[in-house]
Amino acid sequence: MARKVIHQLVDDLDGTVLEPGEGETVLFSLDGKSYEIDLTEQNAEKLREVISPYIGAARRTLAGSAVKAPQRTAVRRLGKVRDLSAVRKWAREQGHTVSDRGRVPEAILEAYDAAH
Repeated sequence: MARKVIHQLVDDLDGTVLEPGEGETVLFSLDGKSYEIDLTEQNAEKLREVISPYIGAARRTLAGSAVKAPQRTAVRRLGKVRDLSAVRKWAREQGHTVSDRGRVPEAILEAYDAAH
């Protein structure tokens, strides 16, 4: 048995069936989200008329693209996980000056690793 699949493009606003070569897909962005909608030429023109005052008062973004919401990235630890209180204690015993808080100098961390 044969099967024939027919794809029709339909105006997303009013349901008008768009024949091949008719209508258009309009892309737009708002509040950091991008959208696309298939419209007849008349509905695409109406959309452009409605938003034209806003576009005229707006400023363009980089490359005219939508501003994307910041994405969260995983925090990666680089290097070894060390007990810094033990490192500070060892460093003082070795005659190094180390603060009670904040970063421990890399040279001291390397010396601690070499000694342990």
